[in-house]
Amino acid sequence: MNKVRLIKPSMEFRDQYLSFYQDWVSSGEDIVPWVVEKDPSDFHAMLEFLYSEDSEEKLVTSNWVPHSTYWLLNEENFLVGAVNIRHRLNQKLLNCGGHIGYGIRPSFRRKGYASALLHQTLQIAKEMGLDKVLVVCDKGNIGSEKIILKQGGAFESEFIEDDGNMVGRFWIMLRGETDT
Repeated sequence: MNKVRLIKPSMEFRDQYLSFYQDWVSSGEDIVPWVVEKDPSDFHAMLEFLYSEDSEEKLVTSNWVPHSTYWLLNEENFLVGAVNIRHRLNQKLLNCGGHIGYGIRPSFRRKGYASALLHQTLQIAKEMGLDKVLVVCDKGNIGSEKIILKQGGAFESEFIEDDGNMVGRFWIMLRGETDT
């Protein structure tokens, strides 16, 4: 996993991203993170969307928060995952969305990519100035829970979403009391 890396979305990876997106659609699963649900048929518009709210100054909708998206490339430079980092939390994200939403394309799971993706994402979040992050997963998603715990996640509580889905809420400290 030493050679996997997070990159900012770009036109260079258009064909790979379309394959990544199709892998999710074909699986019939919920697409995670939420930004991957955006139809990429107009790829340039999709890229603009990904960069459209990556700072406070760019926010148009008052109930949204700034967020940044990265793609995970594996050892062969193949796009296998995506992550969306929310720079701060609103009430909905505090309840059940968290700072970090991430997913690995269905055909590349159980190979350690999710652990590598979350580990690298935590480094970016720390560089962004976050002291701790909230990461959530559906109750019963043992794989995600193990990954979160492995990265230092401390279970806080469960939250029941409007649709009845229950999520576990985990905090990961990025800076200790002695860190500066």
